[in-house]
Parts: sequence; C-alpha cells; structure tokens
Amino acid sequence: MALGPVGFARADGSGEDRTGPNGAGDDGQGDGAGETVRHTVRGHLPTGAPDFVYLPVEVPEGIRELSVSYRYDKPDVPAGTPGNALDIGVFDERGTSLGGRGFRGWSGGFRDTFTISAEQATPGYLAGPVRAGTWQVVLGPYTVAPQGLDYEVTVTLRRGEPGRTPAPAYPPERAKGRGRAWYRGDCHLHTVHSDGARTPAEVAAAARAAGLDFLTTTEHNTTSAHAAWQGLWGEDLLVLCGEEITTRNGHYLALGTDPGTFLDWRYRARDDAYPRFARAIHRADGLVVPAHPNCPFVGCRWKFGYEHADAVEVWNGPWTADDELALAAWDNMLVSREEWLPAMGNSDAHKEGQDVGLPQTVVYADELARRPLLAAIRAGRSYVAESSKVSAELTARTSRGAHATLGGALRAAPDAEVTVSLTVRGAPEGGTLHLVTDEGTMRTGPGPTLTWRTTPSLATYVRAEVRHPAKAGSGLPGAMAALTNPVWLGG
Repeated sequence: MALGPVGFARADGSGEDRTGPNGAGDDGQGDGAGETVRHTVRGHLPTGAPDFVYLPVEVPEGIRELSVSYRYDKPDVPAGTPGNALDIGVFDERGTSLGGRGFRGWSGGFRDTFTISAEQATPGYLAGPVRAGTWQVVLGPYTVAPQGLDYEVTVTLRRGEPGRTPAPAYPPERAKGRGRAWYRGDCHLHTVHSDGARTPAEVAAAARAAGLDFLTTTEHNTTSAHAAWQGLWGEDLLVLCGEEITTRNGHYLALGTDPGTFLDWRYRARDDAYPRFARAIHRADGLVVPAHPNCPFVGCRWKFGYEHADAVEVWNGPWTADDELALAAWDNMLVSREEWLPAMGNSDAHKEGQDVGLPQTVVYADELARRPLLAAIRAGRSYVAESSKVSAELTARTSRGAHATLGGALRAAPDAEVTVSLTVRGAPEGGTLHLVTDEGTMRTGPGPTLTWRTTPSLATYVRAEVRHPAKAGSGLPGAMAALTNPVWLGG
C-alpha cells in the first residue's frame, strides 16, 4: 500500500509540498538558513491494513543526510487482544521491489528514529549517499488495535556535501582453530543493530566467556552488522555473517552467507516467495535454518515447510515447552536418511540476562573456517549443549569393526549386533541419559556412560538426550542439557 508523497521541492526548504498523504495532516518546516527542511505526516491505519505501507519521500539534489522519526498511539485494548505495534525501515531511490536492491535499513519497532548519510548510519541502517529521487519510508503494522493505529512520521533532510562512504571491514572466513576438531558456536544472536541491547563488542566478549569458537551475526532483516565486528574477531573467535529473516509466517536464519548479502522478509507463506530467497541463501554459500519453529508469538511460528531447509533450530534459548514441541516434531521427521534435517541449538540472546551460548551447537569440522563449519552442520556432525561444560560422544559399532558417529550411517547387515555407546562430560547432577530411536526411548540411565545393544532391523537411527532431573509433580520431562543428531543404523 502506497501513501501520497512527501515532497521536498528544493533542498533550501522553499516550495515544499504540504499536502498530507490520503488527507492526513502534513506540516512542513525549513530553517531560516536553508540548511534543513522537515515534514511531519500524520495518518491512520485501520485493522486489516497491509503488512507494509510505503510513504514516498521526494529527495532533491544536494542532500547530505536523511533523518526519520516516528511515533504512534497505543490505546487500551481488551484482554487477549493485540495492541498497536508499528515497525519502520527505509528504501532508497532504487525502489522497493522484492529482493531489496534499494534496501537501506530496518529497525522494526526497536527504534523511533534513524539517520543515514554517506559517512555513517544508525545501527540497522546502511551508510551511503543520500541520492536524489523517491525514497520510501516503510511502515510495518505488525499488529493493529481494534480502534486502528494513528501514526506520525517526521522526515528531516540536511543539505551539504555528501561525504565519503567507508569501505566495509568484513570478518575473515577462517581462524586458527585446532585442525579437525569439535568447535562450539552460537548462530543466532542480536545486537543494537536490530532489537538487541548489547553491542557487538559485548557479544564477542560474552562469546569468549562462554567458551565459543565461532558465532553468527543474525540481525532482524538487515545486514548492517556484517561490518560491525572489526577488531572483535581473532584467532580464537570466528565471526560468520547472516540474517534472521522475520516474515509474518515465521522466522528463519540465513547462516554463514557471503558478507553483505541481504535477504528480503516482506512476504508470507501464501506468496510463494520463500523458495526464491532460500535459493538466494544457497547461492551466497549459506544455510537455511528455520528458527524457533514452535514459538507461540504473533508471526513467529514456522509455516513454510522444510523442503528448502538445511537444518532446523530445535533448541532456542533456555529449554521450554516450545523446544519440547520442536524436538518432538523434528524427531517425527527422522524417517529417511536422505531427507532428514540436522538439529541445531542457539541462544537467540538479546540482552544481559540472556546467556550467549545457552545453548550452543558443537560441530565436528575439518577446520575453524566458514565452509567446513557449514558443511559439518549440514551433514549433522554436531550436537547441542547447554554450555561448554557439557560434551557428548555417541557411537555405534559392530563386532566386525564397522563404526559410525553423529550424522553418519553404520554399514551393517539388518541382523548384525550393534553396540551403541554414549559418554557425557559435565552431565547435570541427578540427570539422566537417554537413547532414542524411531520407536522411542529405548535405554535410560545415569551418567556418565550408557550402553545399549540392538540391530539395524530394530532401530532405524539412534540419538541421545541428556536431561536435568524432572521437577517433582510437574509430569514433564527434565530440561535438556544436551541432545545429539542421529547415528543411522544399517547404512
């Protein structure tokens, strides 16, 4: 939905178009010196408004900086009824077509103002020249109260020389590492570049404190953080680039993409756009990972299916009932080695009190480098742990010497005797170890080790869980301390 344009006829503030879009009020102001011109636009969005509303801004020649601020009303609503929530972003004169050629930034509902110039931009936005043409302020009415939503947008243009845009400093693709080894990572994190409260420096420090070897920057619907980690990576910490694509029918991670790769979010499952952007992620050498698929919040539950995904985030933050549902749904998908999706776990940490590395995905990779890590995640050579204190080893062996571990397949006859062994370090006191197959949990016991004998004809796969003690009287299983991807039996 497009509103009427906000016109700035000349950069000196004279001749402004003072007509508000769709009859809404529009106030224009210019300073006496002609250095700054400002328009305020007011309007109303009813319930049932489109997902995205575009406010055209006619930017003249000679503009150095564009600033936008906004506010909206939050009336009382009946219990159980969503109130008003309005997101914001901007596209430049290159247009708003799906794919983001004109994308210049998005802050959702986390900021009420942003500024863009050639030299710098508010976190969440991309620095670059403010060229003449029709820019588009994007309003995203995430939820609208029954009374509708009244908004006010103020656009300010500042005249001057454009300045120079600094070249982005992207993270390197590899760190020193330990050769072929287990590496710990958190691949779902937020900073001030979207709705997080931590700076990249604070996230990097928290990652090191959590014993992580790598992390992925995944801000909501923006790439502005890709170049925000200079001086924070090192031989001990690899930083991968990515994005959390926040659609109205679920969120997914673009994990480990080429730096600067932007993925659009302005579609629903009914629009058939998701496959296009999944392919774009793969062209950028990244992975498609549906995030928190059973999250109960508005717009968060995953509804696109799993055809184009490379893994799935089964565990998101501290273990909850949502994760229990995601685990059960994922386990139900483990019917074919050719079609299964590996499980991941990430913190989705936004602020202090949300622990970076709770949980973390532990990956067996050839080196601490982008492509080997992504290849190992895609292959399921990984498990998820609540902290660096917990490690797990799951193997399946035959008496003839055949051997397989996480993500692998055991070459054995259907009636061959298979010994499955689980060894855990750092298991919670009083916790239990579980061996789970396509039939369900087949062996349970205390740590640190658990052994079970079976045959490939009886178990299509085996995977492991390490759980805390169940809360008395809850009737629920204990919270997860670690879970593994499966070992496939029978080849």
